[in-house]
Amino acid sequence: MTVVICTVADRFVNPLFEVFDGGDFILSSYRDVEADGNTEMRIYFPDPSDAPAAKEALINAGRILDLELDPREETFPDEDWTLAYRRHFKTEVISPRLVIRPPWEEYTPVEGQKVLTLDPGMAFGTGQHATTRACLEFIDDLAKENTDRTFLDIGCGSGILGVAAALEGFKGVAGFDIDPEAVKVANETALQNGVEEIFTRGDLCNISTLPDVKSHDHRHDVVAANVLGPVLINFADEIVRTVHFSSESRLILSGILDELFPEVVEAYAKRNFRLVESKTIGEWTSGLFAPDA
Repeated sequence: MTVVICTVADRFVNPLFEVFDGGDFILSSYRDVEADGNTEMRIYFPDPSDAPAAKEALINAGRILDLELDPREETFPDEDWTLAYRRHFKTEVISPRLVIRPPWEEYTPVEGQKVLTLDPGMAFGTGQHATTRACLEFIDDLAKENTDRTFLDIGCGSGILGVAAALEGFKGVAGFDIDPEAVKVANETALQNGVEEIFTRGDLCNISTLPDVKSHDHRHDVVAANVLGPVLINFADEIVRTVHFSSESRLILSGILDELFPEVVEAYAKRNFRLVESKTIGEWTSGLFAPDA
């Protein structure tokens, strides 16, 4: 197995995932919790001759973000890759009610605990990244209040948020992503956890592609969007149109670097959504919003 690696500051991880276009190459990340605020961006592949192309794909993604990346190449036996991959992902207890478990680990839940089984290597969203964890904590808090609400996952990635909402008891759970591969992975995650296929390919710019198009009802009671801060600002009009404007409705916004959070709050205040609560983990801040209904 060959891997191309470069180190970036944590704040560039989500932006790199957004702009990376490597064809068949899949970008992943690894952060040592005891490290100094940096993350390793990695591309794994079996054929060493693909290394130049993998490096170029990573360098091109960096250029879009004005980053000068200097990827390095490493090679190791395939059996070591399996062990290394699994060593980095452990069972995560999100709350007393929700646990994220990789399929190779055993976990015995306590009474009332939901266990979501997820292969972290499939797509973005594992519960270990600050933005995903904050969303999961918000979902768990909202489930304790009232699960008689519909739920929409915008930019579903691995499907972790939508599946967690379904396991916690929300009604009419749906999700979408512009990337068809993410939709495939998300539905595999759903089926693995005993949830029906709830994810579709959709584009915020084209409301006819969003879930519930047949009923002409594109609004949901709880909406989660774990994307990038600039995307949340630029697509604020499209995002708020997916939320029912009622006192029971909530909007979870995540993927926001701390310094950009005030701009996100301002953008949604202009659209009559007030900040109810925020969570800051590392340099990422996520917010729970409610409409001024």
